[in-house]
Amino acid sequence: MKVVAIGTNRSRGEDRLVEEMHRLRAKVFSDRLHWDVSCTGGLERDEFDELDPTYILTLSARHRVIGCARLLPATGTTMLQQVFAQLLAAGTLETHEAMIESSRFCVDTSSEEGRGADFLHRATLTMFAGIIEWGVAHRQRELVTATDLRFERILKRAGWPMRRLGVPQMINETKSVAGLLPLDEASLLKLRPADYCSSLRSTHQAA
Repeated sequence: MKVVAIGTNRSRGEDRLVEEMHRLRAKVFSDRLHWDVSCTGGLERDEFDELDPTYILTLSARHRVIGCARLLPATGTTMLQQVFAQLLAAGTLETHEAMIESSRFCVDTSSEEGRGADFLHRATLTMFAGIIEWGVAHRQRELVTATDLRFERILKRAGWPMRRLGVPQMINETKSVAGLLPLDEASLLKLRPADYCSSLRSTHQAA
């Protein structure tokens, strides 16, 4: 299992991984969770994918995408402020240059690789660690996100508790909440699995 980050300038192989990511998102958000998302040809995309995000992907030993998240600068156009502003107590978010937004986080929990006796699929912890490592490497201090109460509990049990930015609200069929998470070395050391593998920092240093 390995974490990679994919930005705007992609190779052909990275294009394949991004397409596989969109297919995983359709499988999770449309097929499994029945969210009201836009899917075409078995791929889930939205307008925020047009804003040159960074994608954090977890790959299986067979180089298959089994986890993903989308990162955008919080100072720009974000899903939280454009779509879920009702989750913010003040109706808006006070942002800064060291804050990023994470959205469309999902993991293929049907994957046998990473499944064990622990309460969390190892790919989930790998994704958490990958997001934090990318943030630390890019001098980001905070991550903001909108999620549901179930996932908020997962974050807390994993040891990465979220600080709420408002009270939970019903959005469609889901009780949702917005919050902030720290991006620091201490969180990375606490969350990353023993066999954690990534090229995120070396890629940033070489750029």
